[in-house]
Amino acid sequence: MPNDVGAEIDRLRETLRHHERLYYVLDEPTASDAEYDALMRELRDLESQHPELVRPDSPTQRVGGKPREGFVKVAHSSPMLSLDNALDEGELRDFDRRVRELLRGAEFQYVTELKLDGLSMAAHYRGGQFAQAITRGDGAIGEEVTENARTIRSLPLHVKSKLAELEVRGETVMNRRAFERLNAEREERGLSRFANPRNAAAGSLRVLEPSITASRRLDYYTYFLYADGAPAYARHWEALEELARMGFKVNAHRKLCADVDEVVRFCGEWEAKREELPYEIDGVVVKVDSIAQQQQLGYTAKAPRWAIAYKYPARQAATMVENIEVQVGRTGALTPVAHLKPVQVSGVTVSRATLHNEDEIERLGLQIGDTVVIERSGDVIPKVVRVQTQGSYRKAFRMPEKCPVCGGNIVREEGESASRCINTNCPARLKESILHFSARGVMNIDGLGDVLVEQLVDRGLVHSVADIYELKMEQLVALERMAAKSAGNVIGNIEKSKLCPLPRILTALGIRFVGERTAVFLAEAFGGMDKIAQASVDDLQRAEEVGPKVAESVYQFFHEARNQELVERLRGAGLKFEYEVKRKKGGPLAGMTFVLTGTLPSLSREAATRLIESGGGKVSAAVSRKTTYVVAGEDAGSKLDKARGLGVAVIDERGLLEMSRGALD
Repeated sequence: MPNDVGAEIDRLRETLRHHERLYYVLDEPTASDAEYDALMRELRDLESQHPELVRPDSPTQRVGGKPREGFVKVAHSSPMLSLDNALDEGELRDFDRRVRELLRGAEFQYVTELKLDGLSMAAHYRGGQFAQAITRGDGAIGEEVTENARTIRSLPLHVKSKLAELEVRGETVMNRRAFERLNAEREERGLSRFANPRNAAAGSLRVLEPSITASRRLDYYTYFLYADGAPAYARHWEALEELARMGFKVNAHRKLCADVDEVVRFCGEWEAKREELPYEIDGVVVKVDSIAQQQQLGYTAKAPRWAIAYKYPARQAATMVENIEVQVGRTGALTPVAHLKPVQVSGVTVSRATLHNEDEIERLGLQIGDTVVIERSGDVIPKVVRVQTQGSYRKAFRMPEKCPVCGGNIVREEGESASRCINTNCPARLKESILHFSARGVMNIDGLGDVLVEQLVDRGLVHSVADIYELKMEQLVALERMAAKSAGNVIGNIEKSKLCPLPRILTALGIRFVGERTAVFLAEAFGGMDKIAQASVDDLQRAEEVGPKVAESVYQFFHEARNQELVERLRGAGLKFEYEVKRKKGGPLAGMTFVLTGTLPSLSREAATRLIESGGGKVSAAVSRKTTYVVAGEDAGSKLDKARGLGVAVIDERGLLEMSRGALD
């Protein structure tokens, strides 16, 4: 192998690490998504051609860990103790008095840091490489979550440090936007919402499938640097500065305080500004800066004497529910919203609170006229915690039978909590539908982003996804911040999108449960849009990996009158509704179906899939009697057991490479 290949791989890795730090740690990106993706593809291609050069700290290795059967218990290098709480200024000053008494008049400083509301985790590095992650657990023993933690983009996989082995402790959090996005996706799938970002972060870090953790967009803020189970620097502030220098994410909102008065001012400042933050905090952590003085102060049985958590008061209030109305969200989900008698919560007047769905209203036992306790915990719309007292005059809520925005059909699947409008052109869904339709990897209409879509819908130029194919140059030029060249590019990209194949169009329609993979299976099974639209629920299940739930969703979509109109307009615009199945003929794996499970010695999951498909075979996610081979790696799980139960042949990576010899020639 030429030396310059290894050098190019190293260069790409360093470049990608640099961009990851700018984007995920410093929030100062300099490369576009397209540029970053191109670099990542280049690195993946080189690593797949030279698997012997793949390293665990490569940016390509963040996702791809094996699903787990459970979590291993691991002892911490030193206890991860909880902190005592100060619930008001008086208790905070009492803490300061105790510190001064124990230090016997010696000068000292405090470090104040925002107390992020997440899940504590220790990350270990050996020789500069990320090696292990352990949750706090009971403080002495936690659970190993290494493969899941690897997917957190703000956690470096490689660091430059003088320490041969180091341990970083910090907080795993989910920011508010990611939390709302996750709950919206769960509602769309008929799943219950997470109660708050902390629960969502904890649940996401402890799922058994790392790819799910990756999709949740967790963040990691560090606050301790250890070597051999002890603080690595003489001052806590110095350790925070070193963590930032090494590339870790350290909360910028911290301060070195000369006395308790400065600490009190810092706590008050951030209590007033906490809603401006992109993540949840529930207080401020106060620590004595000097490590020698920390050791002098020592510990109680449960907590250090040199630190305390100043907790902000709960943000709750009681008020009356005056009415309940329904909002239609971007996925078509109908959300009941309580209209409240206005009340002050944390200095903000609250007049509405989400009720999520009918099941939540029933669980609360809530009716119009009741007095309820509401909580403002960072959500755009506060939530109802419980009914405090029943009203004298109560009125039960009933979900409408038709969409209150467009009059379209309302569907609530059996076993799901959300009712939803299935009309794609519902104005409440339109903006998000257009953004999804035009996204990269769907119809690829570059330039049709948030700002432009907002203007197109608000000015009445687009009432349906299909309307984008009728846009004129002069209409775009008349919009704000839209020059002739930009408008021309958008029109040109809209025209190019007409060449997208049927699977892209099916994905773009936003049919529930139909992503890119399912769209390909539907296109291959039926060969055309019309045949899919005319198929019964039973017929749809002939397509690979399409079960009753997906089939019912596809059937309902094509039997909604407004969706039928949309499909016809897209046909009229010239989109390609027919699909020719193109499989490699005569390849060494032609006609074979493979299932991958476990971790292969040298091939990533993506590289193995590419190898199989290049040989004329196909890869399935589930083992069935139609499976030809299961390719099993280290720690293969339930798929291997199922293969053995069904009598499906099992091979390893070497067997796959031998069978596919010549596939990449």
